[in-house]
Amino acid sequence: MTDLDPYERKILRELQRDANQTTAQIAERVGLSASPCWRRIDRLERDGFIQRRVAIVDRHKVGLNAHVFAQVKLNAHGRANLDEFAAKIREFPEVLDCYVLLGSVDFMIRVVAEDISAYERFFFEKLSQLPGVQEITSTVALSEIKATTALPI
Repeated sequence: MTDLDPYERKILRELQRDANQTTAQIAERVGLSASPCWRRIDRLERDGFIQRRVAIVDRHKVGLNAHVFAQVKLNAHGRANLDEFAAKIREFPEVLDCYVLLGSVDFMIRVVAEDISAYERFFFEKLSQLPGVQEITSTVALSEIKATTALPI
């Protein structure tokens, strides 16, 4: 964040809060006029600080009521092919996030599904069929206490 001035930090906070705002609205909220604000937003996009702007969809309203965290452990052969596992996991639309971990498991994935039966199908038909998978431990989230995409800038 050393390349960001205080205005740019404010701009990023505003865009994280609501990316639908016009440049004039953002400028007013951060204390700039529209042109310098637009130039800063343009630079933030060009320099990769802003990767993309998206709509955040309520998963419940689209029927994705099961929220599951799965820890995946690979066997020795699977660990030799981490790139293959990563490529396959990227193909599954049910997987929202996937992280490589240090410790007793190799990956943590976050999965959404219509319901637990749908997750069970995903588990048996897709996830457990990946080459090198030794063990999967699934944990069902009962409710969300906090969910955000906003970084503390």
